[in-house]
Amino acid sequence: MSYEGYGIEDYQNEIKDISLQLTDMLEAALYFAGVKKARLEEAIDAYLDEMDEALGEDEDAPMGFNEIVKVINHLKKTRADLFV
Repeated sequence: MSYEGYGIEDYQNEIKDISLQLTDMLEAALYFAGVKKARLEEAIDAYLDEMDEALGEDEDAPMGFNEIVKVINHLKKTRADLFV
């Protein structure tokens, strides 16, 4: 994709679209990890709240596959009520 001629509003829209896609992907990951479908929104909020506790306070730490799995496993322990 070429970003030539993109203005600020175009970039903001692109970021918004990518953010929505990432939220959908996190929702799918949580669903396949066993979160009850009716509680996915709550699980996303809990995931974001538990990230620091699960990974530590280092905001510059990489957030890859292993870290996502670690947060989900932590969430299974701390918020078992969200899971089937």
